[in-house]
Amino acid sequence: MILMKKLLVLMALMGAALASLCGADLTGTWSASVVLDAGSGTATFNFKQTGETLSGTYSGTFGEAQITGTVKGDQVEWSFQNGQVGKVAYKGTFDGAGKMKGSVAYGQLGAGTFTAERKS
Repeated sequence: MILMKKLLVLMALMGAALASLCGADLTGTWSASVVLDAGSGTATFNFKQTGETLSGTYSGTFGEAQITGTVKGDQVEWSFQNGQVGKVAYKGTFDGAGKMKGSVAYGQLGAGTFTAERKS
């Protein structure tokens, strides 16, 4: 019985390690909560991931924009340009279970944090 439990734990750890080596797949729709010094809001991202390349769209308080970025293991970065605030850049960590968190810089509005959850 103890050997079986140890084997199951080892298999779970190996599965997590393999998932980490293969990297994240962020393709889908994500809802993000953003907190800045200037205030807070929400954003929706529709990501398409091809290898380590991330593309897609942003929609939120500042309209819509095309995003570009990268995914390396559980680390993710993406950005877009916005006529109202300038360059917007996100940098975070994917937990492998449909959630992300990290830092964000919203051009002239300043820096803050974000959390995001996969919706589809």
